[in-house]
Amino acid sequence: MVPHDVDFHTLGRHACLRLLGRVPVGRIVYTRQALPAVLPVNFRLDADSSVVLRTSAGSDLVRAVEGAVVAFEADEFDAAARSGWSVVVTGRAALVTDPGERARLARWGPDSWMPLRDGVFVRIAPDLVTGRRLSGM
Repeated sequence: MVPHDVDFHTLGRHACLRLLGRVPVGRIVYTRQALPAVLPVNFRLDADSSVVLRTSAGSDLVRAVEGAVVAFEADEFDAAARSGWSVVVTGRAALVTDPGERARLARWGPDSWMPLRDGVFVRIAPDLVTGRRLSGM
């Protein structure tokens, strides 16, 4: 039996976004062939609080998420201390098509950790931002 020596706290939007800005990797959750799919990706949080990632223009991910509502989750945990946090952003994903915006993102990042020949940026609108913090007691 696991002792109940942890405490969960719901995080507000501002705290969630602050935590998201501290980590480089998260997971995009989307639908692929009518089934749930989860893919780890590196990302950046933009000034408007949207999640931005870079991927290949011809990827299955782009075809699956363009215009779709997706979830994006990032976290940080210390299993030994039984502490950490998890944040979920839910919103519509869209390819960045504006040339000026694409140029800005190309300078600012994120860079894909995978080699890309035809990189595109995907933006996830932060329509719903939720999070929880787990604290060891």
